[in-house]
Parts: sequence; structure tokens; C-alpha cells
Amino acid sequence: MDYIKYIIFALIILFFITRMLPTKGVRNITSAQLKNELSDKNKQFVDVRTPGEFKGNHIRQFKNIPLHQLEQKVSQLSKDKEVVVICQSGMRSNKACKVLKKQGFKQVTNVKGGMSAWS
Repeated sequence: MDYIKYIIFALIILFFITRMLPTKGVRNITSAQLKNELSDKNKQFVDVRTPGEFKGNHIRQFKNIPLHQLEQKVSQLSKDKEVVVICQSGMRSNKACKVLKKQGFKQVTNVKGGMSAWS
């Protein structure tokens, strides 16, 4: 009967590991690397934080599309341009990158560390 506890424990660990791993086909950049990309007109920048978070502090080039609205508003983005996604810490933006990949976006970039790493 103890083996069931080990199986459940292993499944929980596996669940958390898969949530933390970067999404396949998604490029990850640092906030320092982001600074070099902000002037690129062939990229679209999306901040997936809440409107309140965005209003408090944001990067001018980023458009606010909260994570919970991303699937409904994905038509506002071009699949022909790279999408660079940011949030507060990098967790929500990683989820957003997964959503975008499932929606058929080929070039998706996640900003590691998010706004917390932005200076």
C-alpha cells in the first residue's frame, strides 16, 4: 500500500517539473536582451499581467493583454511577426507562450524574470 504514496508523490513532482520547464519552440531571453529588441518593428510585445499591474509599471512598447483574456484576443496579434511576452516574474508569460504556440504562432519569446528583472 506504501507504493501508492510513492506513485502519487512522483506524479505531483512530475506535474510541477512540467509546469516549470520552458515550452518547446519558445525562445527565452533576459531583460537585458529585451532592451536590444524593443526597437524591432518586426516584433510585437505583449504584457500578460492584469490591467492594474500594467498601469502601475510597464514598458512603453508592450500592449496589455491579460493572460486570462489571451485566447479571446489572440486575433489582435499577427502570426507573421514574433511575439515577445512578459509578465511580473516569467510564470504567466511562460503559460501565455504555451497558449500562443497552441494557437499556431511560430515565433514566440518569453522574457525570463519578467518585470521583476527589468531595470
